[in-house]
Amino acid sequence: MLNMAGLVRDSIVDGPGLRTVFFVQGCPHHCPGCHNPETWAFGGGTPMEEETLFAIVRDNPLCRGVTFSGGEPFAQAESLARLGRMLKEAGYEVASYTGYTFEQLMEGTEAQRVLLETLDVLIDGPFLLEERTLELSFRGSRNQRILDVQESLRAGIAIPVTAGRWTDR
Repeated sequence: MLNMAGLVRDSIVDGPGLRTVFFVQGCPHHCPGCHNPETWAFGGGTPMEEETLFAIVRDNPLCRGVTFSGGEPFAQAESLARLGRMLKEAGYEVASYTGYTFEQLMEGTEAQRVLLETLDVLIDGPFLLEERTLELSFRGSRNQRILDVQESLRAGIAIPVTAGRWTDR
């Protein structure tokens, strides 16, 4: 069961292509200048089953990717890992935003590491108002990285996406 702040069925700004974006409720970071401060409270939101969210994605024949956003997706890592596995098995690209760094997640909980294993792409790092930019694709501040999660897990270090749909145009 996930505690959801909302969703967007046809996003073109939270990753390349037409994507479904799930905004989870609850965030410990409280970054100044956050784009979604209404998602900070852990007590709000709407409970939704992973299977229901998967059906929303599956019912859109144009959707090829899903992005987890928030709030902080890694605060609900166990449930998102279950959803991520369903999506990956069905052939979807799965990405997530997080205010944590890849390095912090590697030292985090077992559930956080399991969620990492279900992802293709991670946009990591907190939003920093002093680093804010509108020039970089899919990021709000210059400190945030777009990482190839599977390569990063194999190497044991953060590996940026350097080519393809996620790179700046």
